[in-house]
Amino acid sequence: MVDNFIAGLNHPLVEVIKALRAIILLADKEVGEEIKWNAPAFFYTGPLMPFNPKEYKRHIAVFNFFKRDCIRVIFPSGAALNDTSGLLEGDYADGRRLALFHNMKEVTARKKDLQQIIQKRVRLIKK
Repeated sequence: MVDNFIAGLNHPLVEVIKALRAIILLADKEVGEEIKWNAPAFFYTGPLMPFNPKEYKRHIAVFNFFKRDCIRVIFPSGAALNDTSGLLEGDYADGRRLALFHNMKEVTARKKDLQQIIQKRVRLIKK
């Protein structure tokens, strides 16, 4: 489903999208993906105690393709990650944080930071 979505995507940064997707999926074996909010979204696939689905506890990150000059990776619970790498931007009241990628050079340079943020989010979800 996500493969088909990306194959039909008309975006100038499709190679960035593909690279970010691979990095996120390889960061942890319990990361799954779906199309949500008209973009690839990543979630924890492991077991969780019952919770209100509007709390989005299972969600890790979602892409946003609104801007054509960058790919926004939105972390709905990014504030809880206490990112010290500088990758996550913003100070949204709802706890969201964003990672912006304008080109493959940025993807390559921030790969390790992105993987560590995904792994940290998975660890927090498991608690």
